[in-house]
Formats: sequence, C-alpha cells, structure tokens
Amino acid sequence: MNTVPDTRSGAEPGSAGTPRIVGIVWGLLVLNTLGSAGAKTIVPLPRSLIQMVTMGALVAAFALALAVNLRLRIRPSAYLLLLTLLLVTSVISSANLESGFGALFRCFRLALFIGTLWLLSRWWDGSLTFVRYHIRAYFAVLGSVAAGLVVSPGAALPDLYGGRLVGALWPLTPPQIGQYAAVIIGLTVLLLLGHRTDRTSAAVVIVPSFVLLALTHTRTATLGLLLGLALAIGSLILASAAARRFFSWAVLLGVVAAVGFASALQTWFLRGQTKENFSSLTGRAKVWDALLAAPRTTSEKLLGVGLGDKSFGGLPIDNSWLAVYNEQGLMGVTLVAVIIVVLGAVALLRPPSLQRACAIFLISYCAIASYTEAGLGDASPYLLHLALAASLLASPVAATPLPTAELPRRSEVS
Repeated sequence: MNTVPDTRSGAEPGSAGTPRIVGIVWGLLVLNTLGSAGAKTIVPLPRSLIQMVTMGALVAAFALALAVNLRLRIRPSAYLLLLTLLLVTSVISSANLESGFGALFRCFRLALFIGTLWLLSRWWDGSLTFVRYHIRAYFAVLGSVAAGLVVSPGAALPDLYGGRLVGALWPLTPPQIGQYAAVIIGLTVLLLLGHRTDRTSAAVVIVPSFVLLALTHTRTATLGLLLGLALAIGSLILASAAARRFFSWAVLLGVVAAVGFASALQTWFLRGQTKENFSSLTGRAKVWDALLAAPRTTSEKLLGVGLGDKSFGGLPIDNSWLAVYNEQGLMGVTLVAVIIVVLGAVALLRPPSLQRACAIFLISYCAIASYTEAGLGDASPYLLHLALAASLLASPVAATPLPTAELPRRSEVS
C-alpha cells in the first residue's frame, strides 16, 4: 500500500535513479534500531532471538547496500564524517574493556551502521525519496503496534506501564512508539503542505499515528512534534500560502483546545504522577545527579567508559548528552554537539523549501528529545532521523550531459 503517494507535477532531481533495493536497506536499518528490550509480548520472544533479528537486519542492510554500490561511490557528508570520528572515539574508549566485550560488539554494530549510511550516501541528492522510505518503514512498525492492540488490548495497555501503549507483538516501549508516531506525523504534515501527497493518503498515516501517540502518553514525543512542526512550518511561512493558513488554523485550534480542554490535557500530561515525581522527570534527575557526582579519571572524563546499554547503576540514563558523556566522554559530547550545530546551520543557510522544512523538523525533534531520551551516541532511530535530515540538505546531483556526436568537417563532406 502506498501510504504517501507521489503527486508532484515534476520529478525531484535524482529520485528516479534510486534503486528499489535502497528502500529495502533503509527499512532494514529501521528494523535494526527497534531495540531488543521492551514490554512483554503476547508470545514471549527470547532476547537472543530479538537480537538475532535486529543484528541480522543490519548485516543484511550492509550487504545489500554494498551489492547495489559495488564501486563504492559515496558523497561527501559532514554528518557522516563526524559520525565516523564518533566511532573512532567509541573504539578508543571501549578498547580497555571497562564495559566488557559487549562494548566492542556495540562498536562493530555502530561501524556497520555508519558504513551502510556511507554506501547509501550515493543517493543523497536533496530529494524526498528517503522521506517516503522513512514514513513507510515506521508506519509498518506502528501497524504491528496497532495489530497488537486489537489482538490483545490487555497486553498492549499493561498496568506495568500505567496503562500506556506498548508493543504487544514486538517489544516496544511507550517512548519508542511515541517517537515513531510523532516523526511520521510531522513529516506527513509537511508533505501535505508541500503538495507532495493528497489529503486521503495523509489522513491514512496521520490519524492512526496520532491515536497511537495519544495512547502512549509520551510527553517528549508530543512536545517534539509540536515544537518541531512549529519551527519547520515557520521556515515555510514566507514562501508558502498553505503553510501560513495551516499555521493560523493550528494556533487558533491550539488556543481553543487549551481553554476548552485544559483539565483533560493536564490529566493526560501528568499521567497521574505526583508533583515530586513530575519535578524529578519520573526519577531521571536522580540518576543524572548520581552520574555527574560519580568519581572519574581524566581518561574517563575525556573518552568515557566505552559503549554500553545507556544505563548507570542499573538504571536508564534517559538523556543523550549524559549517556554520551558516560560512554564517550567529553570528546563524544563535543562531536554530538557539532553534529547538531552543523546540520542546523546548513538548514538555516538553505533557501526556503519543503526539504529544508523536513530537515529542520527532524533536527529540532532530535534536539528536543535528547533531553529525556538516549541515542545520539550509538546506532539508534535518532541517528537515522539525522541521517535523513543530512540527505535532505545534500546538494542535488548535477545531470551529466549526454555526449554529442562530433559533426564531420566540411572537407569531409564536400
């Protein structure tokens, strides 16, 4: 099913030359980043089996990307170069095995992930091709979540998570589902504003995704969606009448919802938490304070302790910057900050366009989510979102002129 059909009047540069297998590779990268731990599923899945599937997807993605790009043609990319430097930092920090042999395995996974992106960079031409791959892949993931909700509502809305939506067929946590839903809602709204899809196809994606987002009660994803869309649409206001109309209606409806449904929105936002629990960000602040107070050697401050499971003292860190500091040190934090700044600066320097708006949405969403979610320092959906932003900001490939036959000289025809 083509959930986001192409209704453009003209073709985007380079999009027609992208092999179908590239979309398969992108979908495999999405599968790899789904994670191996989460909620209890209807049919219990051993963690070893889940890891085999996700790692197998990455190996298959790399092999297919290599097969379709045997000549190893790549495009220069500041984003991928910085990711490669982050990989080098991760290998150095993991070499002392302070985090065990698992750290080296995670470095190998990150290397395959970055290597696959380098191979795909050949087709990064500033078109919307990879946006469609992104939406379709995550919409398929959300389809499995919806199927689990229909098959077993009790397993999909367990008391363990306070009645929040989880993956009942594949172990996905509420923040994961909220993130996937928010990202594809935002991208689809932008495609609709840019007249790159029709209203029916957009509704097929947006409506069920919004319902799933609401059921997850994920505040970070909701705020990331709203603020990211506000920045993205704001970048289009001067160049698009549709963006101006949408922004005006969104502000009006937002004010009406805030006034008329203030109590319901507050209940949804607080999720039944006490003020103390809410002020500590559901206990995250305690973990952050303990991590920052822990004694560290100079080497650990600069390079970290090596790639791990993004936890400290057995509890999740849930902050990309502190997770990177813990595992890759100040060097890693600096590289991640440069990645965000460089992508943001390139996006701001581009002239207004739909591609630029999509990139701004993805960059701002990842920056906002980094405060309460980890993932910017390892193979994750966030790095994949930023890779998509980098592909949108790439300069179009200039068409190669067809060779013209040499005209015979007059002496040869006289």
